[in-house]
Amino acid sequence: MTSLRTLGSVAGAAAVVGGLVLVATPATAADTATVSIIHGVPNTPVDVYVNGEELLPDFQPGTLTDPLQLPAGEYDLAIFPAGADPASTQPVMKADDVTLPAGADATVVAHLTAEGTPVLTPFVNDLSPVPAGQARVSVRHVAAAPPVDVRADGTPVAQGLTNADEATLNVPAGSISADVVLAGSDTVVIGPADLTLAEGTSSVVYAWGSEEAGYDLAVQSFSGMHSMPAGVPGGSAGLAGGSSLSLVTAFSAAGLALAGAGAFRLARSRG
Repeated sequence: MTSLRTLGSVAGAAAVVGGLVLVATPATAADTATVSIIHGVPNTPVDVYVNGEELLPDFQPGTLTDPLQLPAGEYDLAIFPAGADPASTQPVMKADDVTLPAGADATVVAHLTAEGTPVLTPFVNDLSPVPAGQARVSVRHVAAAPPVDVRADGTPVAQGLTNADEATLNVPAGSISADVVLAGSDTVVIGPADLTLAEGTSSVVYAWGSEEAGYDLAVQSFSGMHSMPAGVPGGSAGLAGGSSLSLVTAFSAAGLALAGAGAFRLARSRG
């Protein structure tokens, strides 16, 4: 069943599944979308509402849900301070008419803009086949930070990334040392961090947080993208496109973040 994963603890599945029943109706696999949610706003526990019903109570920063199977369609998302009454409280973040196409696999990230304003950004996860002997890496900048360059073993692989941008590339499977520098400089602001990239996997790296609260690096992993033999991406909870989250903490100064709305349509409004 669906569960929540946090740094050092596991939240009960019942809260997520109970909320999901309120917004999901029976549907065939061909009519569903797969959605994961990451909370990347520091020091702000929240309640997540979907179509007016509570889905995730007391959702903690640094938390990733297991993949949620939802019927394809349009959804209104609203995030309130934890324990607040939505009838009398303005949402911290809100996104109306978020379209989930059938068959899509996406991650919705609650994070800060470069200026520090909380927002919701949906990313479509690339689960297409990976060439033999290679792995896919995506970098998503979701931190309150200026533009950055991402380096692998000292070589820039993504340059000038701004908040809510992403970059994706295929690399030889193996281990790399990744770090983040201020755009156009050699000033390291995150890392280095060692990443092990298995053949046929996709690793999505998020940088989130702020200078005041500190920056964290998160990695969401997908498996099963081998070119041969053909396979179905899978992971935690036995769901296609399953994911896991690891956090590497204790970074200081600027971060990275990427976003690709892809097949999503996001209409933002603030209370």
